[in-house]
Amino acid sequence: GIDLVLADMTMPGRSGLDFLKDLVDLHPGLPVLVVSMHDELVYAERALRAGARGYIMKEAGGENLLAAIRQIFEGLVYVSPRMSALLLDSFSGRKTRDAESPFGKLTDREFEIFQLIGRGRGTREIAQQLGLSTKTVDVHRANIKAKLDLKDTPGLVRHAVRWVETQGTAG
Repeated sequence: GIDLVLADMTMPGRSGLDFLKDLVDLHPGLPVLVVSMHDELVYAERALRAGARGYIMKEAGGENLLAAIRQIFEGLVYVSPRMSALLLDSFSGRKTRDAESPFGKLTDREFEIFQLIGRGRGTREIAQQLGLSTKTVDVHRANIKAKLDLKDTPGLVRHAVRWVETQGTAG
């Protein structure tokens, strides 16, 4: 059988988080290590919540990747030392979640829609791609605006596009 799955968060056509959740549902107990170029500060905690056993950035290099795989085989969870410190801080309540990125407030679905907006997708396209009604997408958009403190749709689009552009360079 399969011992370990290495997955990326960037999947054609659907979100890596959805893929991860499906994989964990279909194969409970199968360890998944996410190897991604995306910033762990934004993605690691979501990936772990979705069922991954570890998250490592591509730039961490081969030796760290092997160390992560070994750690997962020992039944432990792997995140970078920096991420580990942050997660412990937020667990122990020393830092409010709001001190981190405002994206922490978005649900996985909202976060996904935010990214699609940033890639220039309209409500109807987003609805089709995610299998949602346009009404549902509009509700999500309204929630995103409220959570990120954005006044109007053009502001939301500008913010999303800028964010997607900064992610493109990370990695």
